[in-house]
Amino acid sequence: MIKKVPDIRLIVGFLIAHVLMYFTFMDRSIFWYMFAATMLFLISYAILNGEIDDEASFGKYLTFGLLSGLLLYSVFWTGYFLIEWLNLPFSNSISKLYGRYAPSNIWQYMILLFILVPGEEIFWRGFIQKRVMKYTTVSVGVFLSAFLYASVHFYSGYWILALAAFIAGIFWGYLYIWKRSIPLLIVSHIIFDLMLFILLPLN
Repeated sequence: MIKKVPDIRLIVGFLIAHVLMYFTFMDRSIFWYMFAATMLFLISYAILNGEIDDEASFGKYLTFGLLSGLLLYSVFWTGYFLIEWLNLPFSNSISKLYGRYAPSNIWQYMILLFILVPGEEIFWRGFIQKRVMKYTTVSVGVFLSAFLYASVHFYSGYWILALAAFIAGIFWGYLYIWKRSIPLLIVSHIIFDLMLFILLPLN
């Protein structure tokens, strides 16, 4: 019987992500600086320890990226509408979350679109999920990777942010399995964030 050797690079990368995200959420005044530095480090770690998948053509990753980003936003919009319609207490948490962590000026939007979004997809799907999938079935790998992605968001102090990350992680995880294209995921994530923070915020 062959024993599988633990993936040390996966474990170390995940632990580093936790440590860095803990410090990222610790002080609101330096949140954007820390988040940018964290993602730049994680991008470097992922690229040095693996290859970036890009199996979709330019046209496909733009088209599927746009449509999937809009689809995911519609899921979140529907959830927010139901929360408001049912008068659930979560809407207050969503408003506070926006107030605390949403970008508020041009340089923060630039960091979000050109560092944070690509960094999250390169590291969490292109590195973490890709390595997790070596040891699991497709569904288990996607859900486990989404949980790992969500786990670093608990440091924000808002469980609803971790839940949102888990849902988005599942969506992008399956999209990654389907198309095997990190650029496609980046486009999808950018469209989702543009809708969420600029065009139709949920608050």
